[in-house]
Amino acid sequence: MRIARYLLEHKLALLVVTVLLIGQAAADLSLPRLTSDIVDVGIQQQGVEHVAADELTERTFELACMMSPEGDEELLRSSYDAAEGAWRMNDAGRERIEELDSLLTLPLIAAHGAQGLSDEVDLDQLLAAYQAGQLPKSEVLSAVEAARAAMADVEESIIEQQGIAAARAEYEALGYDLSGMQMGYLLRTGAAMLGLAAAGAALAVLVGLVASRTGAAIGRDLRERLFTRVMEFSEGDIGRFSAASLITRGTNDIQLIQMVSIMLMRMVLYSPILAAGGIVMVMSTNASMGWVIVVAIVAVFAVIAVLFKVVMPKFRIMQSLIDRVNLVAREMLTGLPVVRAFDREDFEEERFDAASTHLMKTQLFTNRAMTFMMPALMLIMNVTSVGIVWIGGLYVDSGVIQTGDLIAFITYSMVIIMSFLMIGMISIMLPRADVAASRINEVLATAPSVTDPASPTAAAGEPAGELADASGAPAAEPVPDAPCPRGAQIVFDDVSFRYDDTSEYVLEHVSFTAEPGSTLAVIGSTGSGKSTVCKLIERFYDVSAGAVRVDGVDVRAMAQSDLRGQIGYVPQKAFLFTGTVESNVAYADEGMTASRVGEALAVAQAAGFVAEKAGGLDAPISQGGTNVSGGQRQRLCIARALAADARVLLFDDSFSALDYKTDADLRAALDARAGGVTRVIVAQRISTIQGADCIVVLDEGRVAGKGTHEELMRDCEEYRAIALSQLSEEELGMGGDAA
Repeated sequence: MRIARYLLEHKLALLVVTVLLIGQAAADLSLPRLTSDIVDVGIQQQGVEHVAADELTERTFELACMMSPEGDEELLRSSYDAAEGAWRMNDAGRERIEELDSLLTLPLIAAHGAQGLSDEVDLDQLLAAYQAGQLPKSEVLSAVEAARAAMADVEESIIEQQGIAAARAEYEALGYDLSGMQMGYLLRTGAAMLGLAAAGAALAVLVGLVASRTGAAIGRDLRERLFTRVMEFSEGDIGRFSAASLITRGTNDIQLIQMVSIMLMRMVLYSPILAAGGIVMVMSTNASMGWVIVVAIVAVFAVIAVLFKVVMPKFRIMQSLIDRVNLVAREMLTGLPVVRAFDREDFEEERFDAASTHLMKTQLFTNRAMTFMMPALMLIMNVTSVGIVWIGGLYVDSGVIQTGDLIAFITYSMVIIMSFLMIGMISIMLPRADVAASRINEVLATAPSVTDPASPTAAAGEPAGELADASGAPAAEPVPDAPCPRGAQIVFDDVSFRYDDTSEYVLEHVSFTAEPGSTLAVIGSTGSGKSTVCKLIERFYDVSAGAVRVDGVDVRAMAQSDLRGQIGYVPQKAFLFTGTVESNVAYADEGMTASRVGEALAVAQAAGFVAEKAGGLDAPISQGGTNVSGGQRQRLCIARALAADARVLLFDDSFSALDYKTDADLRAALDARAGGVTRVIVAQRISTIQGADCIVVLDEGRVAGKGTHEELMRDCEEYRAIALSQLSEEELGMGGDAA
């Protein structure tokens, strides 16, 4: 089972829990025996525990010696010391009290009732004759054996009770306070029960503490491993599972594993320990009624087996249905403005209701099955209790067992059945937890499709350096003797790309070169593969054929961190993190100076609206940047890329939310940026890219044209059609946006 592997990673905790559970079981299993002792010894026997009394009258002691073989007589005389007309048990006798109980039973019964001996026999005369040497021991032992034979048909428990009664009579003859003895025994036994109950409770608390901490550690480790693996995934890997499913696996599934891990340590480990101990105690109480428990356990497992057969498939379905509910809810919440704009609230509610209803029906089925389990198991347990009381009552009536033993037997039987019942209840949850564990392992076992090579090639070139302001002056004091910062060369060499689950190429035989410090633009119709170019440079995906090179090095031969450390990336969908303006802009380096953040905001044309916000750089940004406008969000994303120490800037349709003036001002500020950073701009607007050093026109994944704006207007029909759809011939003749 997969969860067992998670638990085995915490062997020390498992060992500690096992030791604590053994101690708890010992305490719990001792209580029924003490309850039996209170009934049998404390009440019925008036506190007299042993036939071998602590003190014997001289007459009884001599009778016992007379009726015992030579070896037993020697044992008796070494176990008691003479004391003023009586014999008192010494320490040696207390060490062999069980042996003395067996030896003294018949002599004490004879001394206080002559059970099994001839009524005509006068024990006192017999003793006097024996002590005078007139009666040999052999004749006495013959009479004793005859008495034992006469008692052969009497139940052993009845003989034991007669011996206890004789011991009480012995104490009375010596003047002992039997009421005081009884109360003392009850108080001692009651105190022992309280102590064991307190110890059991303390051990249970410790077990709960260790189990909870271990379960929490398992959940923490799984979340960390899952998050680390997901962070290694490419976009294709994430799309394979879906974001909603990954969220469910990282929350619901791991929470279920954590809960079941705790229950395994607290209950499943405890149940077999308790059951084994209960069986041992039952066998020591009365093995003749053990078949009742066997029948009950078989019935419990029959109920559990039927439920397993019925419920197990539903647990696998349930987890996928939870994924579906989360997926629908996530889509609805993310696209709520679109839903409202098209008045589709009712449709989305019906879609969510359908997913939720399907999950509800599956959960109802499993819950009803589990609801059936508890009454069935309780019925088995109660029928077993009635059977034990009925059969045990017959045994008590016939003298086979005592009332206290019957009470203890019932308690131990319930302990055994409850142990298996607990295992049954947990076993219903285990399949679902196992499904959750398999879903987690599925993610952990998935190798990222984009990985670092075994021996990565070091990245070439130096960082681009500090930003410059719009006038070209450096934003910070330059480092003396620092190498001249430069951009990187980017080469697409006959690149083709398709997604793993499709046969159609997104890009096919694409070749171009972006020289260091130059601006390369990519334009084309929707779906032509423009954004894919940026993702291949960032190595979010690996090419299917050909190669993408940075400074002559294949990006697949570089460590991903080295590659991306040279690139500032502005995604097509502007996204900000929860925090402040400063924390978002300085995302690449938490120790980034405020002056560098300010310069990046200035180049991105975001300094104005940031200054107007309460708090300035410390102004709060909500999750996803929903508390700023689309244009402001896009400018902050551009500032984040500019603030990074990058040699390449990738703009994936990053100017679409900007007005024409802001677009022109931003491009002018970028042109004044120090260091000749290489820029790759994916755009829809001709005005945004017409000043680029090289423009690549894509059409259905192929290069339809390549060159400057003027060259493409002359030679590329696709580019000319895009340009004329946006600008007039006069504007194009003037070079586009005059700004």
